[in-house]
Amino acid sequence: MKLDVRGEICPYPMLKAVEAMKRLPEGEILEVITDHAPALETIPTQAHRLGFKAEIRQTGNPEWVIVLTREEASE
Repeated sequence: MKLDVRGEICPYPMLKAVEAMKRLPEGEILEVITDHAPALETIPTQAHRLGFKAEIRQTGNPEWVIVLTREEASE
């Protein structure tokens, strides 16, 4: 699942990412595309609270993809 929040500023990228994580079917990955640097801190923090791990990839200048996957129960 992809969530494009380019052009949006905090707190909207984080709020939309949290909503998408809550609806994300088991086993799927959420990719959040953003051009708002503060979202690189707020989204991973909220993701961890919801049991997700985050990987940040820079895809442009400035543009990033935050890949969110569910943490395994044993981790």
